[in-house]
Amino acid sequence: MEVKLWNDKRERELLESYADLYAIIRATEKLERAYVRDLVSAADYETECLKLISQFNSLSSSLAGVVTIPRFVQAYRLDCPAALNRLLQSGVPATVELRAAASASSSGPASTTASATAIAQCVQSFITAMDAVKLNMLANDQVRPLLQELSTSMARLGPMLPPDFEGKVKVNEWLAKLHKMGAADELTEQQARQLNFDLDSAYAAFMAALPSAGI
Repeated sequence: MEVKLWNDKRERELLESYADLYAIIRATEKLERAYVRDLVSAADYETECLKLISQFNSLSSSLAGVVTIPRFVQAYRLDCPAALNRLLQSGVPATVELRAAASASSSGPASTTASATAIAQCVQSFITAMDAVKLNMLANDQVRPLLQELSTSMARLGPMLPPDFEGKVKVNEWLAKLHKMGAADELTEQQARQLNFDLDSAYAAFMAALPSAGI
């Protein structure tokens, strides 16, 4: 006998979102354990972790008002402490946290914490902006606030990123262009492609600019 789990398209999509969320949390837990046990390289770990964090943030945002993550974890009996710490508390890969700690270790614990937080916020701003472009959120009033937040996040890092840092220059150039457009004006396909390329390049430069911390 076939058991139907949904009554309409909306219920089916909700259950599919739940399944995706469950899979992301479980995958993150396995990745964290693999990294701790040195079963995956730091580079591969960081790449996959950033992807999972981005997917988690997008999905949890779409489920806001429907279910909270703690309630979801409780309902489906998920025992994934490492994943929940990474996804809910930290928001960035462990490798990024280590580089942040190394960059401020000479300035004392308080400075280290502040730098780690600022770097985490900057990473999240990059990911959010890049995801928005890939999801075709191309209206000026959609793109400009995200790039403004990214610019602010980079500014908070102070001397860690010099004024001529590629990411700062590119983002400010785009903000200048968007400032001349109306709120409802959208980027063309060519502009969107260029913005996506510039953000990817800026993010790569940003990650390379962080201290290696020996990892």
